[in-house]
Amino acid sequence: MNPKSKLRPMAVACMTVLGAAMVPATGMAQTASTLESSGYLRAGPGLAKKDAARACYGLDGAGLKYRLGNECDFYTEFLFASKFKKEGLEYSINVMPKLYSPGTDTGKERMDLQQLFVEGKGFDFAPGTTFWAGKAFVGRDDVHIVDTQYIDMSGVGAGARGIALGDSAKLAVALFRNDNGDNTNASKVPGTRVNFDVYDIAANTDGKLRFVATATKGDFTGGKGGYGLTAQHTQSKLPGGLENKVWLQYAQGSAGLNSNFGAMTSDSGVKSVRLLDSIRWQSGPLGGEAQIMGQTDRDGTGAKVQSMTVGGRASYAMTRNFKLVSELGYSQKKPDGSDTQKLTKFTIAPTISTGPGFFDRPELRFYVTSAKWNNAANAAAGAKGLTGIGDGKTSGTSYGFQVEAWW
Repeated sequence: MNPKSKLRPMAVACMTVLGAAMVPATGMAQTASTLESSGYLRAGPGLAKKDAARACYGLDGAGLKYRLGNECDFYTEFLFASKFKKEGLEYSINVMPKLYSPGTDTGKERMDLQQLFVEGKGFDFAPGTTFWAGKAFVGRDDVHIVDTQYIDMSGVGAGARGIALGDSAKLAVALFRNDNGDNTNASKVPGTRVNFDVYDIAANTDGKLRFVATATKGDFTGGKGGYGLTAQHTQSKLPGGLENKVWLQYAQGSAGLNSNFGAMTSDSGVKSVRLLDSIRWQSGPLGGEAQIMGQTDRDGTGAKVQSMTVGGRASYAMTRNFKLVSELGYSQKKPDGSDTQKLTKFTIAPTISTGPGFFDRPELRFYVTSAKWNNAANAAAGAKGLTGIGDGKTSGTSYGFQVEAWW
């Protein structure tokens, strides 16, 4: 099928929704409206070795794959927001389509609606609170270099945020549903989730606390309940332009460690705990991000899997528009009764950028990535091993170009 034939229905649907959203503005002289867009994309060619289209190196698990010069896909998302203002009320209608392909070209792409929601603020009974409903990204917080949302309450639901608690702290609360009717898939069966997020709690000078509580319930025969807790401390304005975050997370049963749904058939014997420290910095031309993380997962029998990783990315601006970027990460994973999986990955990437900062984008990179891993990592990846071609190798090198942008 021609890729354009796949994109056209989604584009028409998005424009229809946004066009309908603009209709009220034509009939209300007192209503001001704007149409805004934002988004993210990554794409580019990559080369590895004979018989491999390209290669990427990482262990299976949250935060165990460092992404610079190590992404074997084509991905883009666009958020279109039609925003309105009237007599102190602000509201918006938001649509975000996503295009994803597991390769670096179109042809096997998949189109999804990442977000489709309405939100509003300025209501007379709660002027400082934002109310929303639909499918939305909610309360997310990530470590960019591993492309992992360690807190991710996204889903189909409704809620409110910005509820004042004292001088600085705020509360967000939301109800979510898994209700697409697919009872054959443990991640899609009917379920209910409630999240409470208390954030911006003043803890110390330039330091803030955040607490997230999660409760889940499988609403089907064999469905289980669960709960999760996250505590986070953010310290900003440290010497050297440093910001530090410490996370402690726990989940059991059908709750996910990231404050979302887990497997809805998991009982209370399924437990996970994670301790993570992440830092970001920008001091003159030198910027970067790093993490150290440890995690333990237990199944219902008491068997456990222990994972850990440490790594970081640094960028140095040689000029305003040229950086030298490098990334080094080590990850390991130890299931009970099996050998420890180990992988080390290093990337060097001369980069053309729109600015000297670590997070300035777009960036156009030429990268060379080298990785080493052990036989246990190959075995865990399946019959074709970590490279996907079944050559039995425990090292590899890939190189290519990539553009990454957000706006």
